[in-house]
Amino acid sequence: MPASDMPAPDQPASGTAWSGLRLAVLIPCFNEEVAIAGVVEGFARALPGAAIYVYDNNSSDRTAETARAHGAVVRHERLQGKGNVIRRAFADVEADIYVLVDGDGTYDPAAAAAMVRLLVAERLDMVTGTRVTDANATYRPGHRIGNIALTAIVRHIFGNRISDMLSGYRVFSRRFVKSFPALAAGFETETEFTVYALEMKMPVGELPTRYIDRAPGSESKLRTWSDGLRILTTIVLLVKEERPLQFFGLAGLLLLLVSVGLGMPVVSNYLQTGLVPRLPTALLATALGLLAFGSLLCGLILDSVARGRKEHKRTAYLAIPALSGDEPEPAA
Repeated sequence: MPASDMPAPDQPASGTAWSGLRLAVLIPCFNEEVAIAGVVEGFARALPGAAIYVYDNNSSDRTAETARAHGAVVRHERLQGKGNVIRRAFADVEADIYVLVDGDGTYDPAAAAAMVRLLVAERLDMVTGTRVTDANATYRPGHRIGNIALTAIVRHIFGNRISDMLSGYRVFSRRFVKSFPALAAGFETETEFTVYALEMKMPVGELPTRYIDRAPGSESKLRTWSDGLRILTTIVLLVKEERPLQFFGLAGLLLLLVSVGLGMPVVSNYLQTGLVPRLPTALLATALGLLAFGSLLCGLILDSVARGRKEHKRTAYLAIPALSGDEPEPAA
């Protein structure tokens, strides 16, 4: 690696609540030339001593040059999509605490220190910056409604410990980052963060943060309908992977209800006349009933597999040392 690519500030911060711990700020970027200078400078002021990494994701403007000129370490990820960028950054960057933030300038850097302090003081693995805003241009009504609906689904299935599942402002422990599977390719990566933390029963926290309008000339990359559908699909797939008994049990119940609905008139007719005039319907009802029990059986088997996978992930998580910074001073 060239010497120019080595982060000069990659030393433990001193004189702070996170004294003795290495901080890294990870900023995924795609065509954010307008906003990136303010983001880099803001986090340099908010977290003195932190290493600031800008991961450029095939930008066609001067995002990389601008970030480098303002003191960030610039790296590149050629696979398009935020999830791909995060996978690369989590693998490459070594730190004790990781701050992840979008490069569009909509999140308040001043909140970072409080989020890090909360993570350290309470020994958490993830702190989410929940968005508080009146900025309708950036946080459009469609995005708000979608976030509320998708968050409600995840809260109902995986646990009622989060309120803004799709926030792009997070602080993570090393344990979280180095054990996180990072399978998503795009914006659905935030859903993966949340479900992973909830399923692993990790200690998590939230802190309200200002969410502000984009700078003039900066455009959102989020597509409300297509990205919303991808996130919903991701939730369904995560339910299948993490809660297979619920997933296949529900599928089996639906198949059984359809089977009974189709089969009851046939059975009733047979009991009255001794004849089966609608043989195709009888065969379909029987097939659906068999599929229902097969689905339940798949759920039972895969539930045992999922439990084994969860135990393995838990072991990998515990193999990574916890935060080792100074214990917070007791209140006077």
